[in-house]
Amino acid sequence: MSKVLKNITSFLNPNYQNLNWRTVFLALFLIAFFIRFPFFFRDYVDRDESTFIIMAQSWVDGHLPYTQLWDLKPPMTFLFFALIIKVFGKSFIAIRFFGVILVALTALFTYGIGRWATSQKVSFWCSVFCVFLLSLFGSLQGVMSEHICTLFFVIGVYLLLSKESRGWYFAIGILFGLSVMSKLNMAYPLLSLAIYLTWGALAKRQFWHNFQRLVFMGIGFAVLLALTATPYYLQGEITTWWESIFEAPLAYSGSKQHSVIKTLPFVFVILGLLYAGFASKVIDFKSKPLQLLTVITIGILLSFMQAGKVNGHYLIQLYPFILIAAGIAISKLPLIKKKYTAIIVFLFVLLPAEAYVEYVNIISNKIEKGTFFNGEGIDVPKYIIENEIETKNIFFTEYHIGYWVLDETPPTKAATHPSSITREELFPFMKNPRKTGIEELHYILEEIRPKTIIARKGKKIFDKKLEDFNSYIDNYLEKHYKLIKTIDRGLIYQRL
Repeated sequence: MSKVLKNITSFLNPNYQNLNWRTVFLALFLIAFFIRFPFFFRDYVDRDESTFIIMAQSWVDGHLPYTQLWDLKPPMTFLFFALIIKVFGKSFIAIRFFGVILVALTALFTYGIGRWATSQKVSFWCSVFCVFLLSLFGSLQGVMSEHICTLFFVIGVYLLLSKESRGWYFAIGILFGLSVMSKLNMAYPLLSLAIYLTWGALAKRQFWHNFQRLVFMGIGFAVLLALTATPYYLQGEITTWWESIFEAPLAYSGSKQHSVIKTLPFVFVILGLLYAGFASKVIDFKSKPLQLLTVITIGILLSFMQAGKVNGHYLIQLYPFILIAAGIAISKLPLIKKKYTAIIVFLFVLLPAEAYVEYVNIISNKIEKGTFFNGEGIDVPKYIIENEIETKNIFFTEYHIGYWVLDETPPTKAATHPSSITREELFPFMKNPRKTGIEELHYILEEIRPKTIIARKGKKIFDKKLEDFNSYIDNYLEKHYKLIKTIDRGLIYQRL
């Protein structure tokens, strides 16, 4: 036992002076792979990931995003999944593997940014904890839009610190464009960063030289936006591009009931810790990298306030930028005594507990069902195929990754993500002829008349607050459908 502990301790204390980018990436990749590997076989971890996949499949099939199916995300998120599907086919393993790559690269460039602000040791451990925080606690084991946009933004920030030429600033603009076109709220930290850089250019003697670089960054950003618009322009769908990417999110955020007040405690805690670090001089306020990270952090916090909530996967965008300041502050604390080393090692090994539980789950599933792949989104479609159940116009109110597994599409644009049926404010941007969610539901059930409907046991089909929606569909199911099979929590209804 003491030998094992000694080996783990030596791993936790590498020779930091000998670290290079390749070695750091390998370490980060292996940690990310170990934590995320058991989730390669899960049907879905977050429902949004399922939506991204079926949107991407529609693109692979020749339909631009928002034309056949519809979701409230910019197109680069769908392109990420579409490229994987185009190359590797319908593979959960390929999608989740590239999730590992996203996390490892984000952590690697967090390490690179840290090198400009602090020691190699602190930077390395910031990158390690970046892997943990981007992979654990909630639905982060799936591939989220936040993983995609954060990688592009982190690379852009690293290049901003390490490069000077106008060509590189053009590339930085493209990277920031890719980030915003993966998740629109990244416009907030980008705007904060642009204000900071413009102010810095005005304060310096070489104003024109610095301003030119910012112009090239802006051109790069504009070029990326133009590239995303070009396919729509060529197909005469440029209004679809504009309305779906820019107008729809504004309409959605304006209609939400979430309060800015709910985010204030979290925002005040983060800002309070940053202020305490700068005021106590634990964190050097004069450091340009730390100024950049602080400005970006403020921008991200503003986007949380605008959204009126802080979901767990939103924090993916924040972690790389606050970890370095946190790491610098922690490094100033007194060294841990050797007698407590075993406790620290134990806590470190215990940290990925979610991964350990999932390893047990996939092994149990293999023993019980003969496959590592698990979840109702896989088992329900498998039962449907084996029993030759009608799939034409099938309607998944839950486990909608099943559309992808069965090679089917949602019955309407609004049903791409099941919850979008209730988002009436988005219907105009979908070009939906129905005006209300109840009309949409009525159309699906009584006009399209799906032969098969999938629901989830013990869960209302729509949000509990939407009593009229739930009452309508519950009564309709009771009158016109019968439950033919329950698979774990998956309910398969067939039309009478």
